Amino acid sequence: MSVLNNSEVQLFLLIGIPGLEDAHIWISIPICLMYLVAIMGNSTILFIIKTEPSLHEPMYYFLAMLAFSDLGLSLSSLPTMLRIFLFNAMGISPNACFAQEFFIHGFTVMESSVLLVMSLDRFLAIHSPLRYSSLLTSNRVAKMGLTLAIRSILLVLPFPFTLRRLKYCQKNLLSHSFCLHQDTMKLACSDNKINVIYGFFVALCTVLDLALIVLSYTLILKTVLSVASLAERLNVLNTCVSHICAVLIFYVPIITLAAMHRFAKYKSHLVVILIADVFLLLPPLMNPIAYCVKTRQIREKVLGKLFNIWRR
Repeated sequence: MSVLNNSEVQLFLLIGIPGLEDAHIWISIPICLMYLVAIMGNSTILFIIKTEPSLHEPMYYFLAMLAFSDLGLSLSSLPTMLRIFLFNAMGISPNACFAQEFFIHGFTVMESSVLLVMSLDRFLAIHSPLRYSSLLTSNRVAKMGLTLAIRSILLVLPFPFTLRRLKYCQKNLLSHSFCLHQDTMKLACSDNKINVIYGFFVALCTVLDLALIVLSYTLILKTVLSVASLAERLNVLNTCVSHICAVLIFYVPIITLAAMHRFAKYKSHLVVILIADVFLLLPPLMNPIAYCVKTRQIREKVLGKLFNIWRR
């Protein structure tokens, strides 16, 4: 293999869970099950929404976008996670590492963007129910989806190119079972100031998404409190439960991980690894479950398809 950018490092080394190397084969069992459930769950939601005309509405289109980003997030991290825990294969070429971090960060930004537009969808549905259908037409939803995809690609596209320009002299051990931009750039022996600044800018974009989601729910709460009946208030808020769960599942690990890196003086490396794994594994696993449990239309269609398959 040729040396990248005249550097001495030809392979990066990923890690599993330090101290539990002998148990990696057993740890791979729940990890494989989580990936299987996540991939099947999100694929099922995409299939149901595509094949059921009654679900061709803005709310379900946005749910399909969320399922697509979750599916991409799972498939982006799956190869290296399984290689490490099943076969103890730690090595990854720099180019493959840069490609993986591009897809992981790209689908992460996409999921953040989708959660933002889903909060806008809930606000419009609650605040202006009579104008909802005219405001969120299928054409506008399609344009919003295309805009989100382009935004995600453009935001993370510089990552692999800025990483390729760096030199990696001696250090090659990464901190996770997958490649992340902030983790890879720390191994460089050349100036990585551009990577630090641009990585901070992308992180700010994600924080801005969260701030706008909080603003949306502040306005939703204000609208709900104007409703006279307590039962009506609870009924309206019930339509937001699945989305609130998705927001918490996605952002809590990110915020926790960022806080540990920034403020914890004596952080446990094992805890950091576990939180990073949770960040990649939990949203794609839990989002389909949450939406199937809390969204009656999705639940009925999924159970109906399963019942028809069983009858055959």
